Amino acid sequence: MSNSMNVLYVPVGVGTFDLVCAQDQFEKSIALLRNLYPEVIVPEEPLLTLAKLNAFLDANNPDFVIVQNITFANSAYVSEVLARFTCPLLLWTLTEPIVDGARLRLNSLTGAYSAANTMMLLGRNDFLYVLGGPEDTSVIAKVGQALAAVGLRYDLKGMKMSAIGHTPQGFGFGRALDSELLKTFSVRLESIEVRELMEKARSFKQGESDQYKTLMEESTCNCVECPRERMEDSAHLMHAYMDYVQENNIKALASRCWPDFFTSYGTPVCSVLSLLNDQGVASVCESDMYGALSQFVARNLTKKSSFFGDPVYMDEEAGTITYWHCGMAAPSLAQNKCACIGVHPNRKIGPVMDFACAPEEHVTIFRIGRKMDGTFRLFSTKGSALDVPKQFSGTSVVVKTDHDARAVVEKSVVDGWEPHFVVAYGDIQETLAMFAKIMHIEFCAY
Repeated sequence: MSNSMNVLYVPVGVGTFDLVCAQDQFEKSIALLRNLYPEVIVPEEPLLTLAKLNAFLDANNPDFVIVQNITFANSAYVSEVLARFTCPLLLWTLTEPIVDGARLRLNSLTGAYSAANTMMLLGRNDFLYVLGGPEDTSVIAKVGQALAAVGLRYDLKGMKMSAIGHTPQGFGFGRALDSELLKTFSVRLESIEVRELMEKARSFKQGESDQYKTLMEESTCNCVECPRERMEDSAHLMHAYMDYVQENNIKALASRCWPDFFTSYGTPVCSVLSLLNDQGVASVCESDMYGALSQFVARNLTKKSSFFGDPVYMDEEAGTITYWHCGMAAPSLAQNKCACIGVHPNRKIGPVMDFACAPEEHVTIFRIGRKMDGTFRLFSTKGSALDVPKQFSGTSVVVKTDHDARAVVEKSVVDGWEPHFVVAYGDIQETLAMFAKIMHIEFCAY
C-alpha cells in the first residue's frame, strides 16, 4: 500500500466509564496501528466529547477511518464521521478487559451496535468490522488485512493499464471498457496496437537491446538452447515493451499474443510478458484486461509475482486442479529456481517459458469477473501449490484446493466464470473479501 494514504484513528467514548482502562486500551491500540502503518494519524487523547471529536475530524482529510469505541458512545459520534467522510471505514469494538462482577469498564460493544445501526440506516453497509482487544492476534491480523484492502483501493486510483492489441475472436470475456474500469476501480485505460510495438522492436539494431538479453539469460537457466536470432528478436521486443511501459507509467497490461507474434513478428511475446511480471508490471496474455487487473491485485497484496492461466485438469483422487498456460509465467515462480525456456507447444517457436511452478503452502486462486449486467464479482478459493513435476508443455501449477476440487470446478463452470485465473502465492482471501466489500463487488468464495 502507498505510504501517502491518510489513515485516521478515531477512538470515541464518554467520560463516565473507566478512563484508566480506556487510556490503557488507547495506548495499546496506537502501538498496534503504528506497527502496521507508521503514518497513521492519531489524536492526543481519546475523543470523549462531540466537541473534541469534531475538532479532530475538521483537521483531517482521510482515505481510511478506523472508528473505535474506546468506551460506549451513542450514534451521534459515528454520525459526525459519516457526515464528513465517504471513504472506507473500519468499526473496531473492544472486548471487556475485566469481568469480575464489578462495574462495566468500557461497554464498547453496545456502542458498536449503536454505530452499526446508524450506518445501516444511512446506507453504509460497506463498513469493515473487527471485535477484540489490541493485543489479540486475530485483531492484529484483521486490521492488517483491512489496511491492505483499503491500500489496494487507494493504489488503484488513477492507476494506468494498457490494452495492447485486441482480444482474439471468441475471447471477448477479456475486453474492457475504459468507462467501466474508471467507474468501478478508478483505473484509467489506454490502448495501443501490437503492430506499433512490433515496428519499434524491429527498429532496434543489433546490440541495442543487450540489457534485455542479459535479463533473460540471468532469469532463466537454459538460454543457450534457444537460437541466437530468436533471443535477439525477443530482447528487442522486451525493449519495445519496457520503453512503452516506462514512458506511459503503465502498471498493468494485457497483450494480444497469438497469432500475430508468430505470423507477423516471428517470435512469441510469452517470455517478454513473463519478464515484465518480475519487473513489477502485472502482465497477462490473450488480451484479458480483467485478468491483468487481477494480476495487479495479486502483486499489490503479496508483493511478488503470481501465476496466470487456464484451469485444464482436475484430479479428483488427488483433490487438485492444474492451472496452465502455453508459455507465460514469471521466472521467479519456477520450481527449484530454474526457469527453463522452450518452444510454444502448438506453434513450435520460442523462446517461451516451460516449467512447473514452485510449491507454496498457501495460495489463493481468484479473478475479478464481469457479470451479465455489467457489474463485477470476485472469485476466490484457497489451497496449496504442490511440489510435482511439470504435467504439460508450457507453464503450470498444481493446486490442492482446501475445498473439494470437483465441487470447485463444477460450480465455477456452472456459474459462468471466465477461463483465466490468477494463482497468488499467499493467503489473501480475507483481504480480497474486504476489498470486494468496500468496492461494492460481489464476493464469491468457493
